[in-house]
Parts: sequence; structure tokens; C-alpha cells
Amino acid sequence: MSRYTITVTGPDRSDPDAVIGYDPPLRTYFLQAFPHQETDEPALWLGTQRHAFETLEELRRAALARGFDLMPLSAAISSKLIEDKVTAAERQREWSWPEF
Repeated sequence: MSRYTITVTGPDRSDPDAVIGYDPPLRTYFLQAFPHQETDEPALWLGTQRHAFETLEELRRAALARGFDLMPLSAAISSKLIEDKVTAAERQREWSWPEF
């Protein structure tokens, strides 16, 4: 699972320690931001189900629909996230059982 720190903004706050990444077992991009001070559960947690967000744009649209936005991702982070997804797909193909 990859994890990169980014900034997520909301209507009245910002989280400079939000996390974006790719989860190979779920085959989805995910986003976590605004952890609760006592429970550490994030107020925004997207990408908890299989194939929920297959592109970064889908993830961003989901965040926008909930009133949050991602600060523009650097080219380096965007590239790494896409590379993480490609690498995970290649590993999945290598480990897949042959079809009979």
C-alpha cells in the first residue's frame, strides 16, 4: 500500500497531513483526512471498498461531492500513485492462478 502526505481543504479547515495512496488488495485509490483527536478515525475516508476509485480524478470528484478538495498534486506524487497502481496490477497478474 502506498501512502503520500498531501493537503486537503474543507469549508472551514485544512489538513496538511492528509494521506492519499493506492491499496492493492482493494484495487482502489484512497484518501484519509481530518483525524478525530480522540479516536483517530478520519472525518474523510474514501476508498474503503474494492474498485471504489480506479482513477485519481474519480477520487477527487468524490472528495468534492463531500465538500472537500485536494490541493493540486505534484507531478511526482501523481506519477508515483499511477506507478503504484500499475505495479500492483503487474504483481496481481504474476500471482494469478491460471484459468482452466
